[in-house]
Order: sequence, then C-alpha cells, then structure tokens
Amino acid sequence: MDFGNEEPLSPHEVYMRRALEQARMAFDADEVPVGAVIVHEGRIIAEAFNQRETLQDPTAHAEMIALTQAAGAIGHWRLLDCTLYVTLEPCPMCAGAIVQARLPTVIYGTTDLKAGACHTLYRITEDSRLNHQATVLGGVLRDECKAILQEFFARQRALGKK
Repeated sequence: MDFGNEEPLSPHEVYMRRALEQARMAFDADEVPVGAVIVHEGRIIAEAFNQRETLQDPTAHAEMIALTQAAGAIGHWRLLDCTLYVTLEPCPMCAGAIVQARLPTVIYGTTDLKAGACHTLYRITEDSRLNHQATVLGGVLRDECKAILQEFFARQRALGKK
C-alpha cells in the first residue's frame, strides 16, 4: 500500500477534528453535538462540548465552557494568544463572550442558519463598534460538522423529541 499520496491535514483540520471528537461526546450524551477546542501557542488548553441538558444551564454551550477552561489554564481572562475551534458557528451569546475574552481568532465548521452570529445572521465578532474584533474563518471540515448535527436532529425527530 502506498500512503504517500495522502495530503497531510492542515493545523485547522487537526484541531477541528478534536472539536468533532467533543461533538461526538455531546451526541452520545444526548446533547446537541457541538464541540469546541481552544489552542494557545500550539497546544490545546481547553476542550468542551454542549452540556445544556446535562447541567440544566442555558449558558452551557461548548464555547462558553471552553472559554472558562482556557482562562483557567492561562491564568487570565484575556485570551489574546488563543484560537477557538468550534464545530458550529457561534450564537450571539458565545460571539459576545468571544469579544469579551479578546479572543483574536475563531475557526468554525458549519454555519448556523438559525443563530449564527459571526457570519450568518449577525457579525458580532467583526463589529467595529465593539472594543474588540476577532478574525473568523468558517467552513473547516464543514461537511463532517454539518453531518453530525443532521444525524442528531434526525434521530431526535424519529424519537419525537424535537
């Protein structure tokens, strides 16, 4: 077998695959399968998945949990040298937290047509009226990120849950 023809994964793809692992954990916990990873100086310092049902906390989005973990890991609330990887475009709450955390870069997998606040419905992370803006790149491993959400919601509908 010759594996020499395979293209190596980009760093964005490597970290998004880790976020997808978190999304699968959410799926297995019957949570909306969104996963997040925060990288600082080439090292993962936070990994989280949605836990709203588990914690009965409306703020327990993957991004929010990961932001808290990252701040603890570096000992500061300003996440100036960090990059957030998340499987789904952040919502308004999470986009606001990204701005508050001074996170410079956000990479997401698939758009959120109902609540996307980086590119789709709003552009909170790029709003020049705010005191901080983040560079945002969408579409990294889009198909895989979208597929796990579609599978989850199809299963939920089949069970009569959503």
